[in-house]
Amino acid sequence: MPSFDILSKVDHQTLDNAINTAKRELETRYDLRGSNSHVELDKKSLSIKLSTEDHLKLDALLDILLERSTKQKLDVRSFDLSEQPQPSGKLLYRTIKVKQGIDRETAKKIVKFIKGTGLKVQPQIMDDTVRVTGKKIDDLQALMARLREEEFDVPLQFDNMKN
Repeated sequence: MPSFDILSKVDHQTLDNAINTAKRELETRYDLRGSNSHVELDKKSLSIKLSTEDHLKLDALLDILLERSTKQKLDVRSFDLSEQPQPSGKLLYRTIKVKQGIDRETAKKIVKFIKGTGLKVQPQIMDDTVRVTGKKIDDLQALMARLREEEFDVPLQFDNMKN
């Protein structure tokens, strides 16, 4: 039976490229030149640490990061921007987590949406992915088109299409 997987992941190399271009822009920006501002990527925990002197510069750093990520074709929905800046001495820190995988709640929303489409496909949640099987490959392709139109909390990719 034909099947495909719905997943949400960020390419590590693309993320690293976005961080490096953000660092280069940070060095050349006039309003940030000479300030104690840094952008760092922790590859193990997949988090980005922004540090600077005040809120205005922190907002500028965040704008640079989001702009460079968008230009590298990274979806900004994969960044968890819910954590607030934390002061530490003379600097402000903000940690941005990078979302990997589909969490349980979003997976349930996706399954509910798939069942509501009326297509003859069967979704099932498998860890941080959703596998969809069906008898006709046309139904699976129609479902992919509908999922692209729908807004979820995370960016979706389709992988492992099998006949």
